[in-house]
Amino acid sequence: MIQIRKMLPQDREPVNEIISQTQMFTEAEIAVAMELIDIYLTHKEQKDYIIYIAEDERKEVVGYVCYGPTPATEGTFDLYWIAVSPAVQQQGVGKKLLAFTEQEIMRHNGRMIIIETSSQPKYKPTQDFYIRNHYEVEARIKDFYRIGDDRLIFVKRF
Repeated sequence: MIQIRKMLPQDREPVNEIISQTQMFTEAEIAVAMELIDIYLTHKEQKDYIIYIAEDERKEVVGYVCYGPTPATEGTFDLYWIAVSPAVQQQGVGKKLLAFTEQEIMRHNGRMIIIETSSQPKYKPTQDFYIRNHYEVEARIKDFYRIGDDRLIFVKRF
């Protein structure tokens, strides 16, 4: 049984391991993810980043999600990061984290979620995951990350 709860300081290293184990992110991307985690954990007054973790019945961290309100908008939220341990992928953990995030956003009068990802072939399962969960590609910025690596912007409206 997967439980979702707010991230605690002791979750930092397990989440770092999950992000690295997915082999989906560059070192620079991992550094950004960890920077957001550190902001969340050390600056309790900040409102930009909200982080929850998923833990299994053994209380082991198996996934996490980081999202927050998009600055200077009304009701728009960005989903910055979602990652699930490779050991439990394809078991519904990502879907539970995403559904939980959507419910939290709606609870805070959110009307839209924006998710950005790469167009690279290794991200095809990620893109398919968003499409299966009723997100649509709203925009594509060619060569955004690097030549041949477009930024895909997925959107879901409530």
